[in-house]
Amino acid sequence: MNNTSPFFWLESLAQGAADRLQPPQWLADEAQLRLLLLVNHILLQEPEAHGRLARRQGGVMELRWSRLQLQWRITPAGLFERASAERAPDLVLSLDGQSPAQCLRLLLQGERPPVQIEGDVQLAAEMAWLADNLRWDVEDDLARVLGDVPAHALADAGRRLLQALRPFMERAAGGQPSAGGVGAGA
Repeated sequence: MNNTSPFFWLESLAQGAADRLQPPQWLADEAQLRLLLLVNHILLQEPEAHGRLARRQGGVMELRWSRLQLQWRITPAGLFERASAERAPDLVLSLDGQSPAQCLRLLLQGERPPVQIEGDVQLAAEMAWLADNLRWDVEDDLARVLGDVPAHALADAGRRLLQALRPFMERAAGGQPSAGGVGAGA
């Protein structure tokens, strides 16, 4: 039985376009800065997180995923800033070989994508602690801007949308839908 998607040509066309089309450097830089601001915002919501990172100040972490490479240095305040490319990283986290769809499928299943870790073991342990314990409370951030009731309604709608998209994304990534389905509670 052939399990190949009838739209394999469309997938290969999209992959080819992604390989040839690259965003302008200024857009890539701005996207990296926005990601850095978001990560620091989330770190600031958890005092234990930036306290743990402050003990590793000066350490440089590099995240590699396909063509994406982010190099961040830990500040004395326990936050991240962009690191200069001249310094070799203390820790390298690589997600090589993972497509965005595969990573999304794993995350929707509550699993972590496989990561290759090279370098400082203590810094790697701190990053693992962050991955296990740090969560972004989107509803709380929305409540600061919109108020409690609209924030709760938006967050609830977002949760329902993600739950409804889960089976679709799992099929698109080549996995089997989870037993939870659309009606399962989050």
